[in-house]
Amino acid sequence: MSTSSPDQRRRVAVTGAAGQLGRAVVRHLRESGWDVLALDRRTPDDDGEFLAVDLTDYGQVLPALSGGVDEHGPVEAVVHLAAIRAPGLVPNAATFANNVPSTYNVFAACRAAGIHNVVWASSETVLGLPFDTPPPYAPVDEEYTPRPESTYSLGKTLEEEMARQFCRWDPQLKMIGLRFSNVMDPEDYQRFPEFDNDPQARKWNLWGYIDARDGAQAVRRALDHDASGADVFVIANADTVMSRSSADLMAEVFPGVEVRGDLGEHETLLSIDKARRVLGYEPEHSWRDERDHAGPAGPSRQQG
Repeated sequence: MSTSSPDQRRRVAVTGAAGQLGRAVVRHLRESGWDVLALDRRTPDDDGEFLAVDLTDYGQVLPALSGGVDEHGPVEAVVHLAAIRAPGLVPNAATFANNVPSTYNVFAACRAAGIHNVVWASSETVLGLPFDTPPPYAPVDEEYTPRPESTYSLGKTLEEEMARQFCRWDPQLKMIGLRFSNVMDPEDYQRFPEFDNDPQARKWNLWGYIDARDGAQAVRRALDHDASGADVFVIANADTVMSRSSADLMAEVFPGVEVRGDLGEHETLLSIDKARRVLGYEPEHSWRDERDHAGPAGPSRQQG
């Protein structure tokens, strides 16, 4: 999607750059040769290029992306991660009033600025989380109609539809929504063994997670993917958060749900087959390998 020469650094704006996933994405993209403009309301911890932007104000978003702000040039791609990150953190109307208009402003500014490479954070929640109504089958994938069960998830579902319509208006656009699972850092892995005490405690997302570093890899692969139009991908790690087998978990907690295919012992129940096939995504991290090397556990900070 880029017209940059091989020796020219491609330039991307990352919204939500100070967040848990945003920090990993900014770091990974810079290490991968991208020139990154970090956008957020609060300053990230690193010393890279940063611009404070209120994404609910289109008058700030358009110049931020198009080079209309002093000392900051235009970008050729956008990664939009900024949002109120989960249901229940603020009143529902406030979640909607922040997340959906912010995404509209980013999408509209990209169209106005001629930016055709857009990747944004959709969410595993559109799959029907917290699965009080069981999923239609497992592993769940991108093939069934979204089932938002919260205002947060409703907003993500509307964002996916917005992307389809923006790409209908402009066939040159590529807009990829990544349905991230529950974002984790290595220090979070110390508490994972506690999940085995109660399989019901993590059934809300079918015991899934995404290592922030693998989430960043997925973003890079989506940026590099040569395509046009709107598309969505489930992004999770290859395993679950549980020591018990995936088949046993489904049999106990969702006994009436069809299990499709032969499950590996700890295989994710949030299918990443499409991301593997289309984007070349392959998780490189697992809590099973890294838990013993992590420090004290911190709180889980991002829904996905």
